[in-house]
Amino acid sequence: MAKEKGELTGRHVLMIFCGAFAVIIGVNLALAYNAVKTFPGLEVKNSYVASQEFDQRRNAQVALGWSVYASAQEDQVTLEITDGDGNPVEVARLTATLGRATHVKDDQKPDFQFDGTAYVAPADLGPGNWNIRMVARAKNGIEFTQRVILHVRG
Repeated sequence: MAKEKGELTGRHVLMIFCGAFAVIIGVNLALAYNAVKTFPGLEVKNSYVASQEFDQRRNAQVALGWSVYASAQEDQVTLEITDGDGNPVEVARLTATLGRATHVKDDQKPDFQFDGTAYVAPADLGPGNWNIRMVARAKNGIEFTQRVILHVRG
């Protein structure tokens, strides 16, 4: 019996089946590779030790009564730290990492300077969602850590 043109044979079904699975596996491998490649790493070295100190650190930070607000204008980022009465706070030391929420390739270490009311630093910001992971040390030695979300309009 001769095969008709356009007839679906077992060989065609096998090729369709193998092709569909090749596409699925290829996409999964590509997504897994990109997920691992863009993972910024661990937050803490030992999560058990960090959990044991969490309540003590949180209570010390809450006792300071600080509020933090971030904003951006042109090529400058402003970080306002205020106390419970709304007065600006000058800290003993401030370090921060400014970066995207999804990857670390755009991370910056802004050099914040206190101008009497807030901390300002030059920064190269594109539009979108940014995070400021800040660590401030109060004059009494208490460490204040916070992730501040910064939205930059395009």
